[in-house]
Amino acid sequence: MSTASTPLADSAIMLRRNIKHNVRNPITMFNAVLFPIVIMLMFVKVFGGAFSVGDDYIDYATPGLLVMAVSYGLGATATAVNSDMTKGIINRFKVMDVSRSAMLTGHVVITAVRALVGTAAIVGVAFLMGFDPKASAVDWLGVVGIIVLLSVAAGWLTVAMGLAAKTAESAGLGAVPLIMLPFLSSAFVPAQTMGVGVRQFAEYQPFTPIIETLRGLLAGNPSSGDAIAAVAWCVGIALLGYVWAISTFKKRA
Repeated sequence: MSTASTPLADSAIMLRRNIKHNVRNPITMFNAVLFPIVIMLMFVKVFGGAFSVGDDYIDYATPGLLVMAVSYGLGATATAVNSDMTKGIINRFKVMDVSRSAMLTGHVVITAVRALVGTAAIVGVAFLMGFDPKASAVDWLGVVGIIVLLSVAAGWLTVAMGLAAKTAESAGLGAVPLIMLPFLSSAFVPAQTMGVGVRQFAEYQPFTPIIETLRGLLAGNPSSGDAIAAVAWCVGIALLGYVWAISTFKKRA
């Protein structure tokens, strides 16, 4: 096997390992897939009638719920990375001459896989609840692309958090701000309806342009301004997470 293909092959092995761990841990899949659906049912069926958003509330809320499907799986990633680091698994892989990049990439990829599974579940339930998107096939590809880009970016940042944390518990808690950020965005109500201070935070935090890009794509009317901001945020977060993760890994592994 060539040296160029070794990291890719090792990453595939790490991905299979992480998939098996997720299958054996139903709580992980519940948090990533079922809990966003619970949030959807609560907001649409319980609170949705109280919000005036101009459209059917399920159409407005679905883009934010897609982002939540990404964020709710991040705690599992941080915990798994920290567990590998603190329980000696990394040292065992080093003895086996496994590509160092593959150890981290496998966690990022499984984060994206969980996000896509959660996204599919959210969209399926949304259709059952009356979701009526106007997106074309190209728009749907854009939705998938944004979800994957966000998952990879958040995955690298969460991997870095997991590596930097001292314990698995603190690693999981470190992902909580990423889980809470969608609630302080335009996910469930327009940012302009919020109070002073909260409104400005919602308008300028990273999840809002990502959600607005998804909302525009699903409505068949994407905004280039929101899309550029969304991609820029995702790339910036991915670079920050990658550099932080690699630097921490070299120090601790």
